[in-house]
Amino acid sequence: MYPFKLALNTSTLRPFQLNVIEQIRVAQKAKYQGIELWVSDIETYLESGGTTREIKQHLEESGISLVNAIAFFKWTDIDENVRKQGFEQAKREMNMLMEIGCEAVAAPPFGDVAGVSLEKVAENFSELAQLASKIGINPYLEFWGRAKQLSRVSQAMYVAIESGVPNAKILIDPFHMYTGGSRIEDLFYINGERIGIVHVNDYPAVPTQDVIVDQDRVFPGDGIAPSAQLAEILHKSGYQGYLSLELFMQSFGQQTPIEVARHGLEKIKRAYNL
Repeated sequence: MYPFKLALNTSTLRPFQLNVIEQIRVAQKAKYQGIELWVSDIETYLESGGTTREIKQHLEESGISLVNAIAFFKWTDIDENVRKQGFEQAKREMNMLMEIGCEAVAAPPFGDVAGVSLEKVAENFSELAQLASKIGINPYLEFWGRAKQLSRVSQAMYVAIESGVPNAKILIDPFHMYTGGSRIEDLFYINGERIGIVHVNDYPAVPTQDVIVDQDRVFPGDGIAPSAQLAEILHKSGYQGYLSLELFMQSFGQQTPIEVARHGLEKIKRAYNL
């Protein structure tokens, strides 16, 4: 039995300019078990007259779990005033996500984090986790390979430990591991219960590591990422959560959203086969 569950990060569908309801329908028809929505897409839907109740209803009817949301609030910015505004934004967005039944929200090092010590990042994450706990949602600590701080697996582990948050969970992404210089072996030190979600993707040898960007990501199995090894390490760690397809490709030619989503599902299964 396949040990992982499969989710669709809706960044993958960005070229089709679908609203959140259409994104949920695509994930359902392609037979994903979970979905990651972007807060910006949810807000656009609400601004156009939609409601959180409608989104929640469509999720419940689809049978798909909203396992995480992609947000960009500046929870660990070096500027105290900016950071305070970031926490206000986080509170507002997390309350909105709770209304639609979302389980978690990504917390990447968004903003000006150069010069912020890892100890301060840990302190800020602790504060964020306390706020999230009151609302009833989990923040997933995310590292970005190109970030000036919190760019590696080891740094995310340090922040999680130093934060003192007992159930702190880290978001894993092979692309960010590659661009930030993390080693696949770093994951041996993480218990699967401490992994919130795994974004899956691949990357080609060219453009090279120092210049590659998000838009260069490719489907799992189409590049040089050690996907099979990653699957094995995750399995040995006890991780049984979601592998979520996150691509930023700008075009899929003549393919429909359903075709892209189904293709992605099969690519994950093959690349992360045990």
